[in-house]
Amino acid sequence: MKLSAKSRYGTRLMLDMAQHYKDGPIHLATVAKRQGISVKYLEQIIIPLKKASYIRSVRGPKGGHTLAKPPTEITIGEIVAWLEDSASLAACSGNPMACERSRVCATRSIWQEAAQPCLISCSPLP
Repeated sequence: MKLSAKSRYGTRLMLDMAQHYKDGPIHLATVAKRQGISVKYLEQIIIPLKKASYIRSVRGPKGGHTLAKPPTEITIGEIVAWLEDSASLAACSGNPMACERSRVCATRSIWQEAAQPCLISCSPLP
């Protein structure tokens, strides 16, 4: 599976927010500058992540955006699943009926294991 720019940038956004989680709400312009992503694009990416309750907005002079839960409770797989149509590496990994060989296929378990989400906190941070 080749990830879209939306998933790649969304992951960078979430990792940046995880790195600065204890700093409080962050302005998208700050993340945009650190990550080299336009604010307009981050504004589009943040919508589904807010809808999925991964990010919350804080109003006011010290406002911005913050993770809605600790980074240890959010997985890269979850983020990609919300930003992509499908996070499966192969159709059979999530649906054994997608392939007639799924019961005897030696690679199906590899695809399933590879698609397992990794916690943001265990990901190597830049």
